[in-house]
Amino acid sequence: MKRALALVPIVFLATTLTLQSQTASVPQPPGAASGLRTAVVVELFTSEGCSSCPPADALLAKLDSEQPIPNTEVIALEEHVDYWNEGGWFDPYSSPEWTQRQQEYSFDLKSGQTFTPQMIVNGTAQFVGNRAGEALQSIQKAATPAPVPVAIKVGGIDGKTVRGVTIGVGRLAGSAQNLPADVWLAVTEKGLHTSVKAGENSGSDLHHAPVVRSLRRIGTADRSKDSAFSGTPSVSLNSKWKLENLRLVVFVQERKTRHILGAAAASLVAPAPQS
Repeated sequence: MKRALALVPIVFLATTLTLQSQTASVPQPPGAASGLRTAVVVELFTSEGCSSCPPADALLAKLDSEQPIPNTEVIALEEHVDYWNEGGWFDPYSSPEWTQRQQEYSFDLKSGQTFTPQMIVNGTAQFVGNRAGEALQSIQKAATPAPVPVAIKVGGIDGKTVRGVTIGVGRLAGSAQNLPADVWLAVTEKGLHTSVKAGENSGSDLHHAPVVRSLRRIGTADRSKDSAFSGTPSVSLNSKWKLENLRLVVFVQERKTRHILGAAAASLVAPAPQS
């Protein structure tokens, strides 16, 4: 009932799996005894106009808040596509940028499909976004190889600008193809919700996982160096975004395979101490 995207069909599916029933069977990744955490980027292409999407949004939010796999840090990126906006509800978080990114995944992963909700783990595994068991297995598998070291540090906030941002990427190893790898920087915001007034989710109060507010390529990693990338990018913020809910996310992604080699995240405001 919705228009197709660039010669690929849109498929709408739903499942009702829960994390609690799946987590116990997931083995710990290598290095668990050392206490190190491996970052895994989980992207969800979704829309407030899609009736199958709220369970996937809830799953991603649960992965983000509960961090169910030991010694693994799930970095959640919720990206709202814009092709559902013709169905009676305009998603305020939607952007053609996220639609284009999803289409690029469809082409590069040779999946032949673009659909919502679609979850993609570390740029490689992709599946229907509300399948909790498949999500956990894919995250566990992605956490097994040693990732490329990535670090991000935030200095402070000056008005609408984040100052003192420093990013470092270690040596890119493990690929004999010497494929170009780009360094990406995102701003995400958690705690967002909408009272939907029209469309397939009319009457629902939808709550979201960390929503991507901005995403841009800030450079290319150099495979010939032990320090593949270092930079001090400027980051501008929208005054409508809630500062305490914002995070910066940096990840290294091979341009051709879409494989995410390493990632890191940092909050812009330190959490309040527990009383």
